[in-house]
Amino acid sequence: AIRLYPVACLTLALGLVATTASAQYKPRPLNDPATGEQFHIELGGALWYPSADIAISSGGTGALSGLAGTQIDAKTDLGLTDQHFKDLQVVLKLSKRNKLRFEYIPILYNQSATPQRTIVFNSIQYTVNIPVNSTLDWKAYRFAYEFDVVSRNWGFVGLILETKYTDVFVQLQSPLANEFAEAKAPIPAIGGIVRYYVMPNISVTGELTGFKFPDTIVKGYGGHYVDFDIY
Repeated sequence: AIRLYPVACLTLALGLVATTASAQYKPRPLNDPATGEQFHIELGGALWYPSADIAISSGGTGALSGLAGTQIDAKTDLGLTDQHFKDLQVVLKLSKRNKLRFEYIPILYNQSATPQRTIVFNSIQYTVNIPVNSTLDWKAYRFAYEFDVVSRNWGFVGLILETKYTDVFVQLQSPLANEFAEAKAPIPAIGGIVRYYVMPNISVTGELTGFKFPDTIVKGYGGHYVDFDIY
C-alpha cells in the first residue's frame, strides 16, 4: 500500500495536466462566418438628409381635365427647407442565402410662404403675395427579396428584386383656395448588393437598384430612377 500510493498520485496528476492542456486547444472551424452574418432578424435605423429640391405639378380633373398645372418648385415657390428623416429597416434571414427585407421612410414637410409668382395647382390659381400653407406628406416603403449568389466568410454578393411603394400627398391652402393631390404607385426594381467584412464586426456594403419605364409603352407615362447606397 505504501509503494502504490505515490504511483497513484502521479497518475492522477498527469491526468489533470492532460485534461487542462487539451481544453486550451480549440482548432478554428472550417466554416466561420463573420459575426455580423449570424442572425435571423436584423433591425436597423438611420437618419436621412435629403434635399427639398422637389418639383410638384397637378393638372385639373373632372370638368377641368386637361388643364396643365404649374411646375411648382417646392423650395422657391413654397419655401420648403431641407429636413432630416428617420429610416427603419428590417431584414429577415430565411437561410444562408435567402433574405426578406423591409424599409420605411416617412417624409413630411410643412411650410408657410408667400409665392413670388402666380402658380396653378389643380387648375386653381394661387396669386402673388398671398400666403400659402403647404404640406408634403411622402411615405416611402420598400419590399425586397435578396438572394446571395456568392456567400463566403468574407461577405457576400447578392441579387435584389424589390418593389418600392410610394404614397405622396400634397396640399396647398390659402385664404382663397384649399386644394390637394394624392398619388400612390408601386415601382419594381432590380439590382445587386456586395458586402465585405474588413473585420468580423466591421463591414462595407454597397447596393445598387434601378428601374426604367419608357413612355412608349403607355403614352404619357414614363420615368426612371436609380438608388445607390453605401454604408
